[in-house]
Parts: sequence; structure tokens; C-alpha cells
Amino acid sequence: MDNIKIAFFTEGGYTGKHDRNNTNARTDVAWMLALDAEHIPLFDETGIVENRDIDLGIIILPKKNISVLSTYPSFIEVIKKNCKKVAIMQEGPNWYWQDYTMEEQIWYFNTLQSVDFLLCHNNDDIPYYKGMTGKNTYVMPSLMIEDTVKDITTGRYLNMNEVMIGGNMTSWYGGFDSMIVASEFDCEITAPSMGRKIAREEELEITHLPYMNWTEWIDKLSMAKYGVHLMRTHAAGTFALNCGYLGIPCIGYKGLDTQETIHPDCTVDVGDIETAKLIANRLKDDQAFYNMCKNQAKINYNQYHEENYVKTMNSIFIKEGIV
Repeated sequence: MDNIKIAFFTEGGYTGKHDRNNTNARTDVAWMLALDAEHIPLFDETGIVENRDIDLGIIILPKKNISVLSTYPSFIEVIKKNCKKVAIMQEGPNWYWQDYTMEEQIWYFNTLQSVDFLLCHNNDDIPYYKGMTGKNTYVMPSLMIEDTVKDITTGRYLNMNEVMIGGNMTSWYGGFDSMIVASEFDCEITAPSMGRKIAREEELEITHLPYMNWTEWIDKLSMAKYGVHLMRTHAAGTFALNCGYLGIPCIGYKGLDTQETIHPDCTVDVGDIETAKLIANRLKDDQAFYNMCKNQAKINYNQYHEENYVKTMNSIFIKEGIV
């Protein structure tokens, strides 16, 4: 981004900028690319940063390894010495940190209080963090960098009749919810393999994809006609975003900005499996409804296009006096 020097601090063990042809440009990498930001590792034994002049440092505190990071009590002070403004970006659902030890929860809360402002995933997260900390809080929208996937579209596969569910059989992903609804389509069910995948999932009548990079994932997702991701854990909402880019109607729960914005007619209250099944059957049996949801998804996805992301972030920077 012109005239603003931005750095992201994450648990990644590398330093520098990403290439736009990165085939594994997941959400955090996409943010860095759109903002022309560099990456600096949090777990840098040399003191994280030295003699830098950064306009904004964005810290993504890891969900795990927090016990290691909390042993660096001064890491925020070191970052603040090298950054004119410092923000923390939410990682995972807003309640995740309350499963830490008591000492770690206090450390996490104090860390949130120590920065200039907060960034979060969804509009529903804003009153949580503002109420918890009193800090200005803004949504940093999820994002896709389209460079490596711009030639991938749905409809390239003959007799496409597959439903992709968004996660595995855990409460984190709501995989069983998704599987039950996906069964209404009477077609092959496919699922990605995520880090929380449990034993014996392969015994279900689901095709599990191997672990793959992000570009490969978009290619596999494009083979699906329908998407179902009834995930109660609200964070970045990338599954609904990816489906929107490809024009795949996605059934999902309220609470995710990407789901509600891109797929409004396929969105249900958390736990409302009954309505989700009705929508699935309508998508299957009513071609006009399916086409409407497909076209709607493609149009609504544009709200998350990189150009709009940059505009959103610029407005935040102006409000916070960074530009």
C-alpha cells in the first residue's frame, strides 16, 4: 500500500514479503499481499524487530503456543518501539482464549489492552472486543488473492453433481451437521482433511481429500455443485468466501459475515438443521432457485474483492491517524 509501511507479526517462521504467485495464499497471506506488507516472526529470539520504522504493526496472536509467547513479557514493547501504531488481529473465534490457563488468560487480556486498536473477523465480534477492552475495533474482511486461481471456474467438469462440506466431524467444524444436510442432495459428499480430523472418519460415506495447498483446494472445490458448512465456530469464513468466488451456493449458519453477505438465501440460524435441509432440497429440485443463488453468490462475492478490501483498510487507517 502506497506510502504506508505495514508489518504482520505471526507465528510463521519467515521474514519478508510474499509473491503474488504464491500457491498457498491463505487468508493471512492474502492480507499481506493486498497491503504490500512484510512478515516478521513473533518467535524471533533476537527481539522480534530491530531498528525498523513501521507505520502499522498487525499482530496475529497464535491460537496455540500461547504458553511460549507469554514467556516474552516485553514483546509488545519491542514491537511498539519499532511501529508507530500497533493492532491485534483476531485469530479464531472470540471465545477461544478462555480455554487457556488462568495465567494465560490474564496475559492475553492485558496484551489486548496494550495495543492501539483491534481488528476482528465479523461484525458480531465488534461489540465483544469493544465491550471487553474499550478499544476501537474494526472488521478486517476475509480476502482471496485471485492471481493463481483466476482461470478456475465451476462447470468445467461434465455431470458435476457433488456436494462439498467444509470440515471434519468435530464440534469445531460442525461436520456431522453438514453431513446430515449434505445427504439431502443424494450425490457424492466430499470433505477436506483439516487438522482436527478424527479417527474413523474414512468409514463414513464421504470422500476425504488429502491435505493440499490453497490453489489445489480451490481447484477441487470447483468440482462441487453445492457447498454446506454448518460451522458454529465463527472466524474468517473462508469456505463461504471461496464458494462465492466460484458461484457455488453454500448453506451455512448465521454469524459469519461472508456467509450472510454472499449466500443470504442459504443462511440459517445456528442449529436450524430443519431449515437447512429444506434449502438443500430446494437447491436440488428448483433449478431457478439454484441459478439465483449461484448468480447471487458471484455478485455478492465482489464485496470481498481485493480492491474493496484495500478501500476498507484505508478507511480504518484514516480513522486511526495512520495516513
